[in-house]
Amino acid sequence: MKTPKTMSLTLRAIARLLSYPDAELREHLGELRQVLHTEAAIAPARLAEIDALITSLGTQSAIDAEADYVQLFDSGRRTALHLFEHVHGDSRDRGPAMIDLAQTFEAAGLYLAEGEMPDHLPVVLEYASTQPPREAQAFLSEMAHIFNVIFSALVKRKRQSRYASVLGALIELAGEKAHAVKVADEEPIDDSWAEPAAFDGCSTAGQSRAGQPQPIQIVRPAADRNAVTGARS
Repeated sequence: MKTPKTMSLTLRAIARLLSYPDAELREHLGELRQVLHTEAAIAPARLAEIDALITSLGTQSAIDAEADYVQLFDSGRRTALHLFEHVHGDSRDRGPAMIDLAQTFEAAGLYLAEGEMPDHLPVVLEYASTQPPREAQAFLSEMAHIFNVIFSALVKRKRQSRYASVLGALIELAGEKAHAVKVADEEPIDDSWAEPAAFDGCSTAGQSRAGQPQPIQIVRPAADRNAVTGARS
C-alpha cells in the first residue's frame, strides 16, 4: 500500500477515538470526523465505518459509551490497548521495553504525562503523528501484527465492535492489509487474575472442603511434650 502524503492529523484523531470516551472526547467528535475526511489518509470504505463509530459515540448515553469502552478494552487481554501485554505479558522483559519506548519518545522531545504508559496505543499514535509519513508508516508496521490481533479479537466479538474499523484503518496506514486471524478464546482478566480462596476451604489433608465437617487434631507443642515426659520420668 502507498504511503499517504500526510497522516499526522489522522493518527491523532485515531488516538483520540481509541481513548476513553469522556465528555471532552464526545464534545469534539465532529472535529475528529472533519479531520479524517479532510486529510483523506484512510480509504473511503474504511472511513465510512469509522463515521458509524463516531455517530454511535455521539448518540449513545455517556454511561453506555463509557461502559462499552471499559468492557471492550479493559476486560480481556486480546483487546488490550497496552501493546506490550500482547508481547511480554507479565514477564520481566516488559519493564525494560517500557523504558526503551519512553526513551524513544523523549529523543523526539515528547514526555509522558503523569499516569501515562508508553505502550498505550493512543500514546504510541501521538508519537507516530510527529514523524514524517514514511517514518511513521515504518514505525507502525513494526507493530502491525499486534494491531491485527486486536482487530481480530474485536471482529470476533458478538457485536462485531465498530472499534474494529479503527484498528483496521491503523493496519492499513501501517502499509499492511487488515485480515482477521484466529484468536483463541480467553477468560476475562478479572477471572484470570482472581485469587483463590485461602486454602480453598480444604483441610490439611486436602480432602474436606468448606461446609463439610472437618476433624480437628490438637497437637501439644514440643516444649510441653518434653515437660510432660520429664515429669513422668
